Amino acid sequence: MWDATSATLPNGVSMAHAAQALAAALGCGLLTGIERERNKGRGPSRALAGLRSFSLACVMGAVAMLTGESTLVAVGVIFLAALCVVARARERTDDPGVTTEIALVLTYLIGVLCILSLPLAAAVAVGQTGILFARERLHAFANNWLRPAEVRDGILLAALALIALPLMPDRPFWGQMLNPHQITQLLTLLLLIQALAHLSRRLLDARQAVALSAIASGFVSSTATVASMGIAVREGRSDARLMAGAGLLSCVATLLQVLLVALAVQPAWLRLLILPALAGAAVALAWGWWLVRGAPTEGPVAVDAGAATTGREGALAAATPDADRMFSLRDAALVAALLTGVQALVYGLGLWLGQGGALAGVLLASLVDLHSALAAVFAPAPPDAAGKALGAAILAISVHAFSKSATAWFAGGWRYLAWLAPGVFGHTAVAVALLAWNL
Repeated sequence: MWDATSATLPNGVSMAHAAQALAAALGCGLLTGIERERNKGRGPSRALAGLRSFSLACVMGAVAMLTGESTLVAVGVIFLAALCVVARARERTDDPGVTTEIALVLTYLIGVLCILSLPLAAAVAVGQTGILFARERLHAFANNWLRPAEVRDGILLAALALIALPLMPDRPFWGQMLNPHQITQLLTLLLLIQALAHLSRRLLDARQAVALSAIASGFVSSTATVASMGIAVREGRSDARLMAGAGLLSCVATLLQVLLVALAVQPAWLRLLILPALAGAAVALAWGWWLVRGAPTEGPVAVDAGAATTGREGALAAATPDADRMFSLRDAALVAALLTGVQALVYGLGLWLGQGGALAGVLLASLVDLHSALAAVFAPAPPDAAGKALGAAILAISVHAFSKSATAWFAGGWRYLAWLAPGVFGHTAVAVALLAWNL
């Protein structure tokens, strides 16, 4: 007795798979067709295709692919393209858009894809329908919400991530140091984080903007952020508790960036770092938010380093020329250069003076920037069994906490330090204790 489920077509496709693919193609066509049907209008000025046209086009693509004739698949694309051209020539509207025509051809190709990969075809169909459905919101986002500087920064970030990064050679030029691909990857991560924080700040209120601005600034330099907040307190432009909370929130970025640095430089370290870094960041986040939430917000609120503004507009820094920028390429490049330079310095000291010279370089670097010091620890090799590199990391984190507290006292005075220091040493103690557990 003939079993239809076990039979195969001439091109080797089973009947069961063919039936599934045809059903999926019909569903994908219906999904896009329903959206287009609701927007094609009525009468002589209606759009090219609707529910039935999209459904049939998708099934046609699947049938053409089932025949196993690539020429027939190409003929189907040419037929639909010619149909779109004729329909456009006879159209009686002034709408210059070609969205429906492109969607119809893509729907045909989705039908072809149903034979090759059902999940991928379904994902493309859902994505296409979502883009078509969100037409008004996407237009409003591109034309009204996004600012010109944000568009420029977005293009720059995309070019860096999609063009420059893949072209960079992925090999070190000095021992394990000076890898152009890793340096570019680190720069891209810094810019992406700043961009996401900038867009988030635009969606939130003043108090939340203070917190997010501090976290975003912390990805550039938490020590500089703590100093800037302290200067605002010393000059009377902001409340000590509010600025201490913001400074402590920048420490969240410090610990998260430790993970990013490890990911970019030596991913094997993530196994030891992820729990201590996340736990310390959680303590800094909770403590910092408690300070920010309980602080008065009347009067000037310093959000960006060295800037004093007022209210919601102050939180968004709309009055400053650089407020529309999603990131600072110069600052991110300086941080990436500092990280790379300190790695090279510590590596050189290790070659010259041995392990003692490398440790001295790490501790010296941690006074200024924790990430560059830890990058120098991570880069040479994965965590060693003796725990010497892990011990150096613990020392660097501890020294950096004292350095940051000294900076807070120098910039903002005792009142600012009194609010900030407990949180700094508290989250550092949690991170160091969990790290020491691995020794």
